[in-house]
Amino acid sequence: MNSHLSLLVKIKEQNFNALARVLTLVENDLKGSDELLKALPIDQSVPVIGITGPPGAGKSTLVNAMIEQLSKQGKRIAVIAVDPTSPFNLGSLLGDRVRMSAHFNKPNVFIRSIATRGSVGGLSAKIIELVDVLKSAGFDYVIVETVGVGQSEIEIAGLADITIVVLVPEAGDEIQHIKSGLMEIGDAFVVNKSDRDGADTFANNLKKMVRDRHENIPVLKTVADKNVGIDELLDWITKANYRDQYRRLYLYTEKAYRLIQNLRMKDIEKQDLRQHIAEAMKMTDFSLYRFVDDYLNPAT
Repeated sequence: MNSHLSLLVKIKEQNFNALARVLTLVENDLKGSDELLKALPIDQSVPVIGITGPPGAGKSTLVNAMIEQLSKQGKRIAVIAVDPTSPFNLGSLLGDRVRMSAHFNKPNVFIRSIATRGSVGGLSAKIIELVDVLKSAGFDYVIVETVGVGQSEIEIAGLADITIVVLVPEAGDEIQHIKSGLMEIGDAFVVNKSDRDGADTFANNLKKMVRDRHENIPVLKTVADKNVGIDELLDWITKANYRDQYRRLYLYTEKAYRLIQNLRMKDIEKQDLRQHIAEAMKMTDFSLYRFVDDYLNPAT
């Protein structure tokens, strides 16, 4: 146990090997992980920046550009790249993809890919815990790039201090659907690939929709692969009101809910569940609803 707790000292000293070990312990619920989490010296002033939006919007490219600029400023950046989960093995489907490879060897940049573990909104309680580990490791910014599955990708608002929704000009035809989903969670909207046709019109329509909310929410244009508009985005991030107490109450409530939910499910093993369902399905009167009730309330 003492060896585990000594890792907390090492991660504060910017030891990435120790940081990777702590993240692995926490992610896999290994022995000692609960004690580690309780002992974390979490720096609540470290902003967590959520990057979300539909597939194909260029989120990874935008994060790459942000890392490049922040790195030049001498900032320490941690990135969690959230990948979709295989329903068969709970692994990360995109985990073998080389992401943000240009930054892997930079001493001030740490990148970790993690699976969603089946969470509908793209996040899991484990990601909340991993973010808190990173907030204890002396980083200036923690960036969470989510799967980007459209309207269901709203849980990022319960984790990030500020949420940036990335869109592309081609999303113009879907703007009304976007309004009912991602529009509600964005603290800023980025129209990426804004060198494409229709970008100005789309950005203007987006600004009108944002104004209807009577909030001071910016709409920024970027061309991430050409590093256009990144300075303006980072300038907004440094001035953003991510320490608003009302919002922090909401964030902590969401975090606590997910952590409690995870703890209450801790004794449920999916493999064991699968085996029990396989046996129950052999019965001609199989009912999933009766099965769940019996599984949770076994006869004594």
